[in-house]
Amino acid sequence: MQEKRRQSKAEKHAITRAALLATARRLFAAKGYAETGTEEVVAEAGVTRGALYYHFTDKRALFEAVVESVAQEVLNAIEAAAGQAKTPAEALIKGTTAFLDACLEPAARQIFLIDAPSVLGWKRWREIDARYGGGSLRMGIEAALEALPKAQRLSADALTYLLTGAMNEAALWLAEAENEAAARKAADAALKRILELLFDPER
Repeated sequence: MQEKRRQSKAEKHAITRAALLATARRLFAAKGYAETGTEEVVAEAGVTRGALYYHFTDKRALFEAVVESVAQEVLNAIEAAAGQAKTPAEALIKGTTAFLDACLEPAARQIFLIDAPSVLGWKRWREIDARYGGGSLRMGIEAALEALPKAQRLSADALTYLLTGAMNEAALWLAEAENEAAARKAADAALKRILELLFDPER
């Protein structure tokens, strides 16, 4: 009976935390970090302020947890797409395309690309990015480099930072483009060509 009570309490905490994260994500995406108050999050989640501060020390901690959940979703999309590829170079192309798709989703763009660097600071944001999307990109680059003759291999570190920056900027550019379809077509073509030149030994 005591074990059942403990499990029930743990389940209740998990439900409360999930409700806070889901509500905060929706509000942060729609209004941005600065315009979202903890009072609104608590009210819309249907929990007490005490419950909020039981799970998160403050608004910033809540936001950081939301950022990590968004980063995980982006990573899941990248890995699902890359997993369908037949070669490491193709996996990079599919994965980077999936990254742009995921970042064009309004919540990911506002939370991860716009607010996270300023709210969490560049150092913390880059740590999160490296653990999720950046880490996946690094592994993809290393696999693609292994398929190349040694004389053609560039630095995996340099390529990871350069491509990460390029893709983050591309995602922001696409989100603000007047003709998103045309901009996306151009971005996909350019990205595909760059990756082919870097990682396809037959190019």
